[in-house]
Amino acid sequence: MRKFISAAAVFSALLFFSACSLQKKIAKEAGRDILNNPDFRSAHIGITLYDPASGQYLYDHQGDKFFVPASNTKLFTCYAVMKNLGDSLLSIRYIENGNGSVTVYPNGDPSFLHPDFSSQRVFDFLKKHRSVMIGTESWRENALGFGWAWDDYNSDYMAERSLMPIYGNLVRFTHNTATRAIPSYFQNSLSDSGWNGKESFSIRREPASNSFYRRASNSRFATTDIPIYTRDPQLLVSLLADTLHTRVGLAGSTGDRQAAVKMYSQPTDSLLKIMMHRSDNFFAEQTLLMVSNEKLGFMSDARIIDTLLKTDFVGLPQKPKWVDGSGLSRYNLISPQDFVWVLTQMKNEFRWERISTILATGGEGTISSYYKNYSGRIYAKTGSLSNHLALSGYITTKKGRQLIFSVLVNAELAPPANIRKGVEKFLTAVMDGN
Repeated sequence: MRKFISAAAVFSALLFFSACSLQKKIAKEAGRDILNNPDFRSAHIGITLYDPASGQYLYDHQGDKFFVPASNTKLFTCYAVMKNLGDSLLSIRYIENGNGSVTVYPNGDPSFLHPDFSSQRVFDFLKKHRSVMIGTESWRENALGFGWAWDDYNSDYMAERSLMPIYGNLVRFTHNTATRAIPSYFQNSLSDSGWNGKESFSIRREPASNSFYRRASNSRFATTDIPIYTRDPQLLVSLLADTLHTRVGLAGSTGDRQAAVKMYSQPTDSLLKIMMHRSDNFFAEQTLLMVSNEKLGFMSDARIIDTLLKTDFVGLPQKPKWVDGSGLSRYNLISPQDFVWVLTQMKNEFRWERISTILATGGEGTISSYYKNYSGRIYAKTGSLSNHLALSGYITTKKGRQLIFSVLVNAELAPPANIRKGVEKFLTAVMDGN
């Protein structure tokens, strides 16, 4: 008995010293590649590296502190969608009224007539009707998120949110011998004020309308996507009528949701993969609102986030300040330990094949220029705002050990590429040396 206890004690001691040795090694790598790297001198840095097999943090530098996470916020949204929206996106509920009339209750589905999706089941259904009425009572949100930069309204990455998005809530302008708007509904909304008639021009939108104009530029025009101004209450009606070639109006009430028939559009993961690979803000915003509509019966960021933090996210190590679905807002404040917790929950609750399809690996998506020799060994989500960079995900070491990590870097003044390379050097050292 004494020999057995002694052997067990020796084994435990070996494990302890082995773990300590590994932690010291990782700390040394973090110091060399990030903490003592001159490119990170101005930055606030949080690093958490977690071993789910042992339930231990292998390294934790300010992991309980809050950082602006940028698009790492989409990891929160992705987890909420995976838990709450099922295998397919519920696009609309509808009630047939007879005589070719249908009342539609939108669910905020961003895939409706979006160019990323060739299959358009909802459109095919609606265009068969003589009259379409839209129920609007479930919309209780603003077109722009809390804390979004007001002067980015012309940028395609800040498409406005809406009850029933159409064409991704973007207008695409192309130019060959003439300038063309897609959808064509906006063709007559383009003016030539300030344009000299030459091929070098740009297109902008007025701040609070769907009036677009050409202006002279130093660069030759390239295809441009500009957000639609969605806050005109008649825009959805007019745009749908023009697209469907049928009568469209607004319903006075959302009616009985229980009596309405559900119609699904796309496989959920097909949208999530696009959302995470290219960091699509619009998809993230709309899908969080879809979660809200399903759980609460209406669309509201603040209300669904409060609900999620009390339910699906109740185990977070730190309670974050979470305000939008995409991470466009600098009001978001989340800790590295929180991201590790969410990634751990994902791993525990969903098939790895699903997670590894949704997240980008080395040489793909937003990490296409990094980790090229580590395809299949890193799956991660980037985050980027001016002077803020983030990366969180999963890595597999040379010995086959899967670890979960989050690296958040705020207030950096060095070129972003230098910061990304420093983080890459640290993570690849962990993968190669352990």
